[in-house]
Amino acid sequence: MLRQWFGSLVNRAVALVVAAVLVTALVLTLANSFLSRGELEKQARGQVETIAELVASELDDRLRRRLDTLSHVAGNLTMSEEAFRGRARVIVQQQVALQHQFDGVYLIGAGGEVLAETPEKYHQTGLDVSDRDYFKIASSQLTPVISAPYLSNYQNLPALMIAAPIFDHKGRFIGMIGGAMTLQSGRLMKDIARVRIGHTGYVRVITRDGATVISSPGEAPLKTADPDNPVFRDAMSGFEGTRLGRNGDGKTSIMSVRQLAQVPWFVVAVWPEREAFAPITRIADAFVWILLGVVAIVVPLALWRFRRLMAPLKTLGLQIQESHLGDRNRPVDISGGLEIRQVAETFNRVMDERNDVLSHLAEREAFFRSLTRSAPIGIVQTDVLGRIEFVNPAYENIMGRTQEELAGTFIMETVHPDTRARILDGWRVALHHQSIYRTRLRLDTPIRLGEVWVDVMSTVIGTPDKTLGTITVVQDITHELEVEEALRQEQHRAESILGVLQEGVLMVDVNGVIRYANLAACRFLGIEGDWSDHPFFQNITVETEDRVWSREDFLTSEELDSLYCTLRNTADEVFDIDLTMLHIRQGLHNERMVFVLRDDTTRRREEERLSWEATHDSLTQLLNRRAFTASLVKVLGEAGRQDVPSVLMLIDLDHFKPVNDEGGHLVGDDLLRRLAELFKDSVRSSDTVARLGGDEFGIILPACGLTRAETLAEKIRTSVESLRIEQDGRSYGVTTSIGLTEVSPRDSGPREVMARADEGTYAAKSRGRNAVVVVPVPPDDGDDGA
Repeated sequence: MLRQWFGSLVNRAVALVVAAVLVTALVLTLANSFLSRGELEKQARGQVETIAELVASELDDRLRRRLDTLSHVAGNLTMSEEAFRGRARVIVQQQVALQHQFDGVYLIGAGGEVLAETPEKYHQTGLDVSDRDYFKIASSQLTPVISAPYLSNYQNLPALMIAAPIFDHKGRFIGMIGGAMTLQSGRLMKDIARVRIGHTGYVRVITRDGATVISSPGEAPLKTADPDNPVFRDAMSGFEGTRLGRNGDGKTSIMSVRQLAQVPWFVVAVWPEREAFAPITRIADAFVWILLGVVAIVVPLALWRFRRLMAPLKTLGLQIQESHLGDRNRPVDISGGLEIRQVAETFNRVMDERNDVLSHLAEREAFFRSLTRSAPIGIVQTDVLGRIEFVNPAYENIMGRTQEELAGTFIMETVHPDTRARILDGWRVALHHQSIYRTRLRLDTPIRLGEVWVDVMSTVIGTPDKTLGTITVVQDITHELEVEEALRQEQHRAESILGVLQEGVLMVDVNGVIRYANLAACRFLGIEGDWSDHPFFQNITVETEDRVWSREDFLTSEELDSLYCTLRNTADEVFDIDLTMLHIRQGLHNERMVFVLRDDTTRRREEERLSWEATHDSLTQLLNRRAFTASLVKVLGEAGRQDVPSVLMLIDLDHFKPVNDEGGHLVGDDLLRRLAELFKDSVRSSDTVARLGGDEFGIILPACGLTRAETLAEKIRTSVESLRIEQDGRSYGVTTSIGLTEVSPRDSGPREVMARADEGTYAAKSRGRNAVVVVPVPPDDGDDGA
């Protein structure tokens, strides 16, 4: 019954309308739900993230302020250990600011004994806290510390200790001052524990070790967080962000994690998903009732309207049937809706075109057969199954068989058996897609003709809605293949010779496309595998000292012999090469350029090595006196154009000879190398550092200014003073006498500047060494006056 009901187009249309209404409603519902859920989720995530961020920022700020305050107080308590222990009670009672920020303030001795406390209601004085982690860290690392949460000695309440070490006037550790806070009920986190998100959301603070710092009322202190919760597990590893997870009740919730900066803790803001998305459920229920009402109204109206619209279609079907049986010679009537009238018009037009095609078909076939008989290439016509219906004389000559012998046979039987299966598969695919099939194949011809190879092009004959057969064009290429094989053998011999050469040989056309490259050339170009059709000038860059060579440069230049240049390929490999270039058929459309590339790396590296050795000190790797003097000459030339003057610094080592005499030259050489590294690390990359000879060094500071240079010199002096080398139980070191002077445009040359700076080193030595002396530029004679 259901199949019979759907047999009616009217019923199908009504069903389609109802389905469209339902699908539209479903799409709108899903889209609304998705968009609403997305917007609610975005808002909920934003709210949870904001609360987590605010709580984390507030908690970080509170911890930081308390740590800074405690560190400041500890820094002001510098005294002897006896005074510290004797005045402990008075000191702790004076810390009024700390009493407002901590639940308890304690002074602890160097051995871990609590010396004094405030308020005294906790009765911690005299206790030994040396086993506490905060005491061990603060006393060993001598830095302020925020402890991990622990169970305090007072009623086992969970607490947190912030401690800062205290030193005497000689920098020795004599104890520490600590501020303790109970966690949930204390001053630090009491209000944070009461934060709520909606009605059921909440905030937790957990350490990276999994201990809960802020938990729900009634939970055990420092309860371990659920390690199976993926959000908690990732947060313990440093994760920070927002995603869905399950809370302690197993409910899916939006969970936002923010890591604290002051301590290895993280804040988790949790809001159950059901509460966050509750408005969506209420909207969906109301939408379902509205949809049911719309469907109840649309179905009866659609049935009545579609039955009226489809009535002319039945009449049109009867007239078409009469025309098909030959009972109707006139066109069908055109009436009804637009679509039904278009069907009637199309049917009448197709009948007229069919009669015209049938009348001209015989005439066209006769014209085709007369045309193909005089064609110089073979032509074959087949039916839709591939059976030969017609061949021209040229094809008869290629096959060595007549039209009568070939008619009715399958065209694939003319293909040699070795390739018949492959050709048949490709031919079928091309005909199925009504595309042109092109291939090269061997024909199955009589033995007297030998091997016959042909180029084949086959296409479909037919109308847009029907295939009538195929037409195939066949050209004999047997002689051309023999010539190609001879040329291929000659090319193979040439390539074999070029392939064993160490030099890269390649040929490119005027557009820069590679036409040949041997293995050595491929290595230079960074090409692996097939080199054909690669763009040569896009794969490489050829540079000489004065320019970068382009394709136009090579085309317009004469033949090149031994062009020393640098070649860089797309793999960023750089080669120093000796390049030779020849023109073939220069000026013609088929011009070619032949390049020969020889690796010139070894020769250039030797030149670079000799150049480096001529300008550098072999022991310290710094510039030598000659290179230093050249740099100073350059700076002198630029002195008049600089707003901030350049500065010359000469460094003379104090007491270096005893190091060589007592520790040996190896120790002295090691010390010189370390000093060279110290000097290079102390200055800018644009500054020049050199060893001028023996224990004398020089530094050029371009556009530095004398004030900054003097500060830098003091830094170098103190760094050298603290540098020591241990050898056989003895410690070796030197100090420096440093002379500074500005580079003036009035200086006649580097010798004058060097003399002033050298004067500073002598003055430093005369003052007892280990000093920095600035030598001013002498005033110009024209500077005297008002």
